[in-house]
Amino acid sequence: MVISGSALVSFAGILGWIYTTRMRIKNGYPLSGAWGQSVYPKSSSEDGERIKLLSQENAQLRAELGSIKDRLGNVERIVTDSGYQLTHQIEALREPAN
Repeated sequence: MVISGSALVSFAGILGWIYTTRMRIKNGYPLSGAWGQSVYPKSSSEDGERIKLLSQENAQLRAELGSIKDRLGNVERIVTDSGYQLTHQIEALREPAN
């Protein structure tokens, strides 16, 4: 059985359309109907709860990241402080030479 070139191109187009539709559904993009109107995927209350939990987790992680940035800024300030460097140099001189 020989498949013609046009049948192969048609089959590839159908597979591409199926793949594109699957990716749109998976990532929450709106779908388009036969006449170009938007057809949105159905969302359940489970999805809403999941979005709410993820939003709360995102806010907590952002707050934690802000705290870590503040702490890192304090550590950088201490390390670059001339008093710290002077103390470090004095301690290095106190160590016996090998």
